[in-house]
Amino acid sequence: MEQRIERLAREHTLPPEDFRALLAGMTPAVRENLRRRAREAARARFGNRIYTRGLIEFTNYCRNDCYYCGIRRSNAAAQRYRLTKEEILDCCREGYALGFRTFVLQGGEDGYFTDDRLAEIVAAIRAGYPDCAITLSVGERSRESYQRLFDAGANRYLLRHETADCAHYASLHPRELSLAHRMECLYTLKEIGYQVGAGFMVGSPGQTVDTLVKDLCFLQELHPQMVGIGPFIPQKDTPLGGEKAGTLEDTLGLLAIIRLMLPDVLLPATTALGTIHPRGREEGILSGANVVMPNLSPAAVRRKYALYDNKVSFGEEAAQGWRLLEQRMEAIGYTLAVERGDYGD
Repeated sequence: MEQRIERLAREHTLPPEDFRALLAGMTPAVRENLRRRAREAARARFGNRIYTRGLIEFTNYCRNDCYYCGIRRSNAAAQRYRLTKEEILDCCREGYALGFRTFVLQGGEDGYFTDDRLAEIVAAIRAGYPDCAITLSVGERSRESYQRLFDAGANRYLLRHETADCAHYASLHPRELSLAHRMECLYTLKEIGYQVGAGFMVGSPGQTVDTLVKDLCFLQELHPQMVGIGPFIPQKDTPLGGEKAGTLEDTLGLLAIIRLMLPDVLLPATTALGTIHPRGREEGILSGANVVMPNLSPAAVRRKYALYDNKVSFGEEAAQGWRLLEQRMEAIGYTLAVERGDYGD
C-alpha cells in the first residue's frame, strides 16, 4: 500500500486496479498516511493559505427532482425563496467589505433566472467588483447559455457530476437526467474557458469501491480546476431521507487522494463536512483541502436552502463569522487568504 501511495504522490496517477486496492484497503493507518502526504503536497503548493469564497444561495426553486436533494421540485415542505438582483448585490457589497474576492452564486435550476436575468446580475457584479472572481453553480444549461454568462463576466462554474457510474447515477436521479449530459456540460464549460469544478457525494446510497474508482478516473480525465466532495447527508423530505449518511473518515481519505492526484486543484472543505462533525472543516484542511466557502446569503433564507438536514449556516459558517473561522484556521496552523486564488496562481 505504501508503494501505491508513493506512486500517487510522485506521478499523480494510478491505474484503476491500484485505486481499487487503495480504497478497499483503507485502514486508519493508510488513511493517515494519505492525509499526511496530501497535507504536505498542499503546503508545498499553497503554503498555509486557505482561500475563501463568499457563498450566495440565491434561489431554492429547482425544476429537477433528484432523489437526495431537499430543494427537489416535489418537496412540498420546502420553503421557497428567490433573491432579487438588488439583494444579491447587497450580499456582494457586504462580502467585499469583509474581504471576499470571490463570489459563488449557487441555486437550483430555476427557470425564473433566464439567461437575460442571470447575465444581467453577473454583469452588474463584474462592473461593481472588477477585481473579483464570479463562480456560478446553477446546474445544466445550454452551450449558448454558458457562453453568454461567461461573456457577461463569470469566471468559474461548479457542476458536481455526483457519480461517474451510469447505473448509480440513474439510481439517484429521475429518468430525464443523465450522466452523459452532465459530463457533456462539464466538457462544454471547459471548452468555453471556465475554470470548472466537478465532484461527488461520499457515501451516497449504492456507492461502492468500483463506483468510486470510476469517479477518480473521471476526475483524472476531466482534470478540473476545482473538485467539491462532501459526505452524503440525507434530507428527511426526500425519497432517500432514511438512508445512512456518509462518514467523515471516508471523505477525508478521498480528499487526500484527490489532492495527491491533482496537486494544483482548488479543493474545498465543505459545509457538509462541518455539518457531520464539529471539526469537519479543520480535518478537511488537514487532509489537503485549501478552500472554505462561508455563507453570505441573507440570514433569513439560509435555513431554507436545505439540501440536506441540519445544514450549518451560522457562526463560523457565516461570512460574518470571519474572525471565528480565522481563529479556527490559525489554531491548526493556517491563515485565511483574501486574494481570488485562481487555479494556477
